[in-house]
Amino acid sequence: MRDPAYARLLADSFERVTGRALGDPWTLAQPLVSHGTQADPIFRYANPAALALWEMDWDSFTKLPSRLSAEVDPAIQTDRSAYLAQAAAKGWVSDYQGIRISAKGRRFRISQTTLWTVTDLSGNRHGQAALIGRIDSLE
Repeated sequence: MRDPAYARLLADSFERVTGRALGDPWTLAQPLVSHGTQADPIFRYANPAALALWEMDWDSFTKLPSRLSAEVDPAIQTDRSAYLAQAAAKGWVSDYQGIRISAKGRRFRISQTTLWTVTDLSGNRHGQAALIGRIDSLE
């Protein structure tokens, strides 16, 4: 596990906002990713399932601006931004879907995805995260 303290924060914040236990993010079969709080957020966490899905290693993935995990189509980026804003305002949303692209150019749709704002017990915001429920290849 690359960042056990942040993984624990992911699990704790997920349970606080959804009321559901997440377990150990690193060992989940479902892809889980999180980006930071920068103006153009950069990924700061991906479990092995997410790294495999995006066909990247940890070092490459955690340097990637999260907007580049989706196609650069303005409509896709606008939809993605709207859901992220909704998750920030409400704390979480559970019905996100969107088209993503791997480092090797493979397109896939994610759906049944939970987006949430990652916060600590004091309410300090550390980023946003996504737990992907379903993946459909578009190839």
